[in-house]
Amino acid sequence: MVGQSPLGPGEGRAAVLLQPFVHQVGGHTSMLTYDEHTICKPLVSQELSFYESLPLAMRQFTPQYKGIVSVHLKKDSLGNLTLIASPGLGQPDTCGRRDSAGGDPAVTLWHKCKWTASASSDHGLIKWSHTQVTKTFKDSCPGKMLLRTDLQYHTDSLLEDANGKQPEKKSYNPWGLHCHRQHLNRMSSKHNENKLQQFLLLENVVSKYSYPCILDLKMGTRQHGDDASEEKKARHIKKCEQSTSASLGVRVCGMQVYQADTGHFLCKDKYYGRKLSPEGFRQALRQFLCNGNQLRTDLLEPIILRLKALLSVIRKQSSYRFYSSSLLIIYDGQEHKESADHHLPFPKTHGTNPCRVDVRMIDFAHTTFKGSKSNPNPTPHDGPDHGYIFGLENLIKILQNLSEGK
Repeated sequence: MVGQSPLGPGEGRAAVLLQPFVHQVGGHTSMLTYDEHTICKPLVSQELSFYESLPLAMRQFTPQYKGIVSVHLKKDSLGNLTLIASPGLGQPDTCGRRDSAGGDPAVTLWHKCKWTASASSDHGLIKWSHTQVTKTFKDSCPGKMLLRTDLQYHTDSLLEDANGKQPEKKSYNPWGLHCHRQHLNRMSSKHNENKLQQFLLLENVVSKYSYPCILDLKMGTRQHGDDASEEKKARHIKKCEQSTSASLGVRVCGMQVYQADTGHFLCKDKYYGRKLSPEGFRQALRQFLCNGNQLRTDLLEPIILRLKALLSVIRKQSSYRFYSSSLLIIYDGQEHKESADHHLPFPKTHGTNPCRVDVRMIDFAHTTFKGSKSNPNPTPHDGPDHGYIFGLENLIKILQNLSEGK
């Protein structure tokens, strides 16, 4: 969303107030909303190099790359923090934005954060305001209103109760806000609010869905990049060995599923995914396709077909290694046949769903390949990414078994 620039005259045009991307279900990098169809994330040269030299065959399976924008942190005298994207500073505005006569007070709620010392932590944490939170979501897709009812954080696993269980009644997914809080902490600690940072502008691949159900899968049997330190390498190897990454080549990194019976989203985080056994992983896939009333078996065939198409493309990509990248499986939680149901809390706003399911690869900060601009002399890898292929093959096999009732 665009607001009047909080910068001085001549310091840039139509500054964009960035807000956390409310449908972020996994990862650790803060994803921010630039406009309805565009998100942005901190630029990593290796990821930029990937998007700039993306093989044509892979473009249907990745978000569209839209360019780069400059972002800086602004703090007022009261300690309120705002992340500002300035299209006019340093980089062209690649998104064809429209200027607005004024700021949206609902949007501002996302950015104004008081720095307070948390009683339950030694660290200074941001405490988000609760005021008019529901109003914040009314200007966007209806599914946003169902994600959560407050913005309080806990230092333990965000979506679990004291007994380690995930209450079904939780109707919000705070993961993106958790990542955003950490990002603001890091930026603010540098005490240089005017320093411009470059962010990637990418397609918001869930913008076409009213109630986006999203499964974030960490793909491959290896997660550390070629440049990882020995300590980081050992840490990632241990995570893989203790999860389904080693046995299946894929693990759950996050999930949100719209529950038609309650009108809320069921959310799972990466800690849930790490604990799953191979059988638990199969049950998680089943849960992802369950809307609270029934198993969406109608989605299995289109998902499998798209995964097979991706598998065919990956097999042909010699030298590419997609270390630590994720795969998103997406569908709309509101079935088309229900769109005229007046009992639903919100009407469908995007008309006929042009694409019932989607499969997209994301997160390429550790992707390596021959000819990479960011790393002209990468560790040589021949042939396709067999760890990624192993994960895709197992994922397809499990979904096929589900479709056959196994």
